[in-house]
Amino acid sequence: MSNSTLFLTTTLSILSLCAQAADLPGVSFPHHDWQLVCDNTRTCRAAGYQSEDNDLAVSVLLTREAGPSQPVIGDLMIGDFEGDDPVNQLLSEFELTMRINGQNLGQVLFDQGSREAELSTKQINALLEALRHTSTIEWGIDGNHWHLSDKGAAAVLLKMDEFQGRVGTKGALIKKGPLNEAKVLPPLPIPVVIAALLAKPLPSDNQLAIDNSKALREALLANIKGDEHDDCSDLEENGAAEAELSVTRLTNNKMLASARCWAGAYNAGYGYWVINDAPPYNPVLVTTSGSEYSEGVISAAHKGRGIGDCWSTDGWTWDGKQFVHTEASSTGMCKLLAPGGAWSLPTIVTDVRQTPR
Repeated sequence: MSNSTLFLTTTLSILSLCAQAADLPGVSFPHHDWQLVCDNTRTCRAAGYQSEDNDLAVSVLLTREAGPSQPVIGDLMIGDFEGDDPVNQLLSEFELTMRINGQNLGQVLFDQGSREAELSTKQINALLEALRHTSTIEWGIDGNHWHLSDKGAAAVLLKMDEFQGRVGTKGALIKKGPLNEAKVLPPLPIPVVIAALLAKPLPSDNQLAIDNSKALREALLANIKGDEHDDCSDLEENGAAEAELSVTRLTNNKMLASARCWAGAYNAGYGYWVINDAPPYNPVLVTTSGSEYSEGVISAAHKGRGIGDCWSTDGWTWDGKQFVHTEASSTGMCKLLAPGGAWSLPTIVTDVRQTPR
């Protein structure tokens, strides 16, 4: 690929990603015991959980891609956070009986060592119908029952229909109508982002942050002053001693500056700015909630609470001119389903490709 072709491809990718982000931001809509998360391709994922007063953790994930005649895929997860629930007393491969309002809908098979299983088409259809009304939904074995809450489900599924343009069609989950799905919103392609090659560091790079610490700090703080969404109190003059500046070369005249911005009980956030490698630094903020940087990628991972049963993650990729937001995802509600969270619920998905060397 020639340099001119690569530049054009990268530019078009950036414009495509920015346009889609502006026209169709990812959606995150929690309501009671259910939540909806849709990404920038218009794929939607609805996750439901047990109610707060139920001891046995369970979740269902309903996934539907955009476009006409797309089916709903259903997955069931049984909680395995503490390691002391009834499933640990069963064989490594087991089946749960699914019942809705007392009606037996057959078995759900869990493979050896897994707490996740697929629901059949019959089971998914029955579940979708039940979630339109007040229903009792459960999976059981040997006197143990995992109850799925229906509270919030109808609102979440209606929001999915609205986001995908299905309201009033025969394929809508909640507000069905006589229209076919020929004109529902189509899926959007996954944006392509070309990750740029990084420049080799210079011998003087290590000294830049040391020799220019005061001027750099002032420039970085001025860049976010007054922005209520960005906090970097550790970088201030009387901030934490751990907020040491570091810089990493990106191009022949651009660098990435970073420092710890804040710390809480179980999370910390690092600030990342693209700067000129000489005054004026003209910093451009990427995030004040990063976790680490490696090989052209800034990543962030944060717990929803201290025990770590729910997380959010983000990623930004250097394309040669800026850091593009190439990943945003969460693992769902904090419901004691699994260490590290239950599901992958993205709002931003991209196809990151490496520049040929």
